[in-house]
Amino acid sequence: MNQNDQHCKKIVFLFSDTGGGHRSAAEAIIEALEIEFPGCFNLEMVDIFKEYGPVPLNYMPDLYPQMVKLPHAWGLGYKLSNGHPQARVMTASAWPVMRKAMRQLIQDHPADLIVSVHPLAAAPVLKALGHERVPFINIVTDLVTTHALWYHRQADLCIVPTQPAYERALQCGLRPEQVQVVGLPVADRFCQPAGDREQLRQRLGWSQGLPVVLLVGGGEGMGPLEQTAEAVAASGLPLSLVIIAGRNQALKARLEARRWPIPTRVYGFVREMPDFMRASDFLVTKAGPGTISEAMNAGLPVILYSRLPGQEDGNVSYVVGEGAGVWAPRPAPVVQALRSWLEEPHQYQEAVAACQRLARPQAAREIGHILAKWAGAPASQ
Repeated sequence: MNQNDQHCKKIVFLFSDTGGGHRSAAEAIIEALEIEFPGCFNLEMVDIFKEYGPVPLNYMPDLYPQMVKLPHAWGLGYKLSNGHPQARVMTASAWPVMRKAMRQLIQDHPADLIVSVHPLAAAPVLKALGHERVPFINIVTDLVTTHALWYHRQADLCIVPTQPAYERALQCGLRPEQVQVVGLPVADRFCQPAGDREQLRQRLGWSQGLPVVLLVGGGEGMGPLEQTAEAVAASGLPLSLVIIAGRNQALKARLEARRWPIPTRVYGFVREMPDFMRASDFLVTKAGPGTISEAMNAGLPVILYSRLPGQEDGNVSYVVGEGAGVWAPRPAPVVQALRSWLEEPHQYQEAVAACQRLARPQAAREIGHILAKWAGAPASQ
């Protein structure tokens, strides 16, 4: 990252591990900058809560996995706080507690451009920067149901992933020239051409000749993954099954010990997810924004079986409304969705086409060029 090169323009990315999407978005943009502008930037990531958050905010990354296990409470809190007046009250109340730490952050990490990929970073950092400051850009990492905290009116630019997020920005008081629709940045390995599906399956050691259902529960193996896998396997449909249990070792062990009536492969946490998506026919997953964007890039129709209330509600309506997938919150509707696509191939192909239409594989690189311009670097190399 050229951290020792004093002549490079410096871009600081503010993130927090409250959900995997913030870190992965920052990493995807950094990767794109290094591809498009090799050697031109000093790029730094700062975990705003763990490194600079006062108590109790410094515990947020550790508490987040526990908080989302109470989805109804999370959804209620999200909805009650999601408005411009509420956001102003929240940020004003937090400022006395965060003032010293935010000024220390700015002193420790001088930059030519500050980029936030977390909704709670903008207000305190912009206030600490004051009027004579470097450019500040917000990059929204929620797809549709975006919280008002993303849309700080003093930010120089707000980059959003979808048209609904753009409209939400205007509702929250941003000017049209402050907002740009680019897409959600994902790692470059998710943005490559699809390649030959059968060759990929052969290399992965998967069963040949049957459509593949890729069942994903996120990094922690969350959601009704086990019950859904059982229902798909018992459905009698001509399918093979690939299950990603993530870091949930107990779940992985149970799945591996089971005798499956259809060809089934069980994995823990994997790094080959781009190839897994390109080798599959159907994706069954929770409604996380990153996974949805990665699936669109792979042209892979999705069956969404769970979502985080409030924050991910709009992701479901977006995918379903655009024809790229189905909402199936229980195992039986998941099976029915698979049956419909198998029995009506034209419907499946329409879903594939919708995914391809929604895909934005160049989003990270486009964002990289925007940031390069704001940081004062050459427009291209």
